[in-house]
Order: sequence, then structure tokens, then C-alpha cells
Amino acid sequence: MQRFDDDERRRRIGLRHRLADGTRDHDLAAAAASVVALHGTDPGSTFVSAWARCDDGLGVAEVERALYDDRTLVRVMAMRRTVFVAPVDDVPVLLAGAADDVAREERRKLVALLGAGGVDEPDAWLRRVEQVAVDVVARLGEATPADLVAADERLATTVVMAPGTRNETTVRIASRVLTVLGAQGRVVRGRPKGSWTSTQFRWSTLADWSPAAAVAIDPRQAEADLARRWLARFGPAPEADLTWWTRWTKTRTRRALAAIDAVEVDLGGVGGGPAWALADDLEPTPDVGPWVALLPALDATPMGWKHRDFYLGDHGPALFDTTGNIAGTAWCDGRVVGGWVHLPGGQVAVRLLDDIGSEASAALAMRAERLAATIGDVRLTPRGRRTAPLERKLLDT
Repeated sequence: MQRFDDDERRRRIGLRHRLADGTRDHDLAAAAASVVALHGTDPGSTFVSAWARCDDGLGVAEVERALYDDRTLVRVMAMRRTVFVAPVDDVPVLLAGAADDVAREERRKLVALLGAGGVDEPDAWLRRVEQVAVDVVARLGEATPADLVAADERLATTVVMAPGTRNETTVRIASRVLTVLGAQGRVVRGRPKGSWTSTQFRWSTLADWSPAAAVAIDPRQAEADLARRWLARFGPAPEADLTWWTRWTKTRTRRALAAIDAVEVDLGGVGGGPAWALADDLEPTPDVGPWVALLPALDATPMGWKHRDFYLGDHGPALFDTTGNIAGTAWCDGRVVGGWVHLPGGQVAVRLLDDIGSEASAALAMRAERLAATIGDVRLTPRGRRTAPLERKLLDT
């Protein structure tokens, strides 16, 4: 059984995730594909993740052009009920391979909420309302939840979320219907209403927004394709990592690995144990040279594995929030060596947790200056997660 040590896995991060010097260019779709898809729940993280994997010089306008004009990148809710930004040609794989499960669960929960709220035959009722929503979006070309409410009073129906808890709230179903339709691949998030960091999106039908992304494919084939893409970027890795990343069952994970003829290998580094790799991906990675990077909160690289010791070390408690989401991270040669925040004054503040030497420290400081200049007047704040301990310390100093 072939063995892969931690150094090999870290070299692969630099090369395959386009973080090492000489691996980056201006291709934003390739940047997204380098980690299967960029994280998209926090729009600000999407932009910073893209910049980290492209040549210096790209700014907000280039990412917006790829998302909204050229539409080479598309937002899609998929693995772990998370919004990702994927190359357009890969969207069908994410929808059939992971989003279908999300759609079924989200719809089941919404039907239950409607029933608890007194709607008769909630499943059939919701089916009619879903079609109304799609028709309104198609007719308008793009629509917001408010547009749906104005078009049909049924979309103003309210449901109670988290009843009986301190988080109890009453919401209109329009936004939740759009979430379900988005996971089904019927509608898609388009240009936001506000700045590039806004989470208030306009919605279009996926077929109108990007016909190439709306192609339906066989779910079993999608499973295999998704497993192959992940192993090519994050492998070799244990079966449990792929199960966690996709939120598949163990049975589904094993079926996908068998379908792509993955081979069992040994991880000889931290944790050790059996893992899986693509059969044609067993050669050692060449030395990529020294490199540093600043990755945003929720970036796809640190969130790509369940078992993280080989690149995270013992820094998890400082950098993860209480729900398992990671804050901004500083990297050196495939290891997380610290964290960073965007301060209210506009500076990017870096705190190192390891001694990486003067040259690497200076390189990270330069990265921080460039990132602050690229972000500009917008302030990046935590979205869809809680503040991690290291972030609080940096913000309080």
C-alpha cells in the first residue's frame, strides 16, 4: 500500500489549490475548480478566495464580471446546505450529486412548518406555490422575495421558526421557497441588491441565467464525478473526509469511490491510517517552493477536510467558531500559521501563531497590504458564522 506523508499532502495544497507562487493566473473559473467550488454563503469570502488563487491585479470588477456578465461562475446551494460558487460546467454535478438531498430536506422542513401553521394539505399547497414563484421569476427576468410577495399573496404566508426557543421568529415563506427552488436547480442567485458583500440577491430561473448550468444529469454519474473532483483536489484522504464534505451516507460515499476505482493508500503522517486516492494520482508532487497566503473565513481549502491536523496543527480552538466554521487564516508552505481580520479602519491585521521566520512574515505582511487595498472602502464582517477567538482578540486590540 502506497504511503503519503504530511509533507506530500501540504505540497498538494500549494499546487492544486493554486496558492503557491507560479500556480496562479487570471482564470477565475480555474480558481474555483481548484477547490471544486469556492465558498459562497459569505459573498465577501468568495471574492477574497478568488483573489487568493489568481494573479495580483484582479479586483471586485473582475469577479463580478465572471459572476454576473460572463456567467462563467454560478452560485449554487449544494454540499452541507452551503452555497458554493462553481464553474458553470460543474453546476449540474453539484446539483445532482449533492443539492438534490438538500432540496428534499429543505422542502420537508417547509412542508412541516406550513402544516404546523394551519395550511391544509401543505405538500400539495406548496407544490402550487413553488410553480407560482418560478413563473413570477421567469416573467420578471429577475425577482426578489419582495417581488414574489407582491405578485401572489400566498407567498406572504408566514411560518414560525424555532418555536418555543429564544430564537423564535416569524418569517414569510417567499425566501424559504426560493431556497428550496435554488437547491432544486430551478432558480439561481444573481446580482445582489447592494454592494459585492451583500447577501440580498436577485433571483432568476437557472435555465435563463445559465442554460449550461441547467442541464440535468444522472445522479449516480454525478456522485462519481463529484467524488473524482474532490479526490483530485483534496486527496489522498480518508473516506470520512469525503462523507463529511458531501454529507453523504457512508453507503453513498463507498459507492462513489468504487465507481471511480479509487485505490486505498496509507497516510503516514499525523493521524495515519487508510485513505483513498485516484488510481492515476499516486506520483509525488514536485517541490513548489516557499509560499504564503491569506484565505478568508469559510474558505474551501481549510473547510475541505474533516481531519485537519496535517495542516492545522493545534490551532483549531483559536480559529474555529463554536459551530465549526473557520475564520480567516494565514498560511505558510501548506500549514495554517495564524489568522487575520479586516479591521474597522480598513487594515488587514495578521496574528501569527507560529514562528515562520522573517522572510515569510514579511511576505504575509505584503499580502495583507495588497488585500486591504483590493477590498477598498467595504468592511468585511462575519456572515453566516460566529466570531472565532483569535478574531475577537484582534478586533479588541
